[in-house]
Amino acid sequence: MIKSILFTLLLLSVTGQLQADQFVFDVPMHSKGANTYYISGSIGEMPPSDFMVDTGSSYMTINETTLAELQLAENPRYIRDLKGTLANGAEMSVPVYAITNVRIGDECLLEEVEVAVFPGKTRQILGLSALLKASPFIFSTEPPQLQLSNCHLAKVATGSQTKLAAGIAPP
Repeated sequence: MIKSILFTLLLLSVTGQLQADQFVFDVPMHSKGANTYYISGSIGEMPPSDFMVDTGSSYMTINETTLAELQLAENPRYIRDLKGTLANGAEMSVPVYAITNVRIGDECLLEEVEVAVFPGKTRQILGLSALLKASPFIFSTEPPQLQLSNCHLAKVATGSQTKLAAGIAPP
């Protein structure tokens, strides 16, 4: 709770005055224990999967398996190699790609997100390269949810129709 409040205060000092109407995208989170929270999301046209929410991670991360699937269906754009330090102190060099879009929850669509690609089938992380595109945002543990701003409204398929999620008119 204290981390959530401190992070909100940090955002307030960086972005200026926050208003309740800025946070129009509520994304439920669920815990898998050890104080880690996950959201459901998808990359491009891939099926939804879980992403661990990590505000301490500079990049959204995907694994090599996801990258291979994206390369078959879309054209992720290679940007550069990135050398970084992991939470355990080990250094690692990983490729960074720009992916066309990421959907967070049912409604929040982000475009041109940079992702770091980790080896194998490692856990995928929703980090700051995606979250900052939806800022200001609030990470809350009571109730567990992300409140996001500045998303494009995702379209969801319902049978043979496509409609705007939640009936919100696009900007």
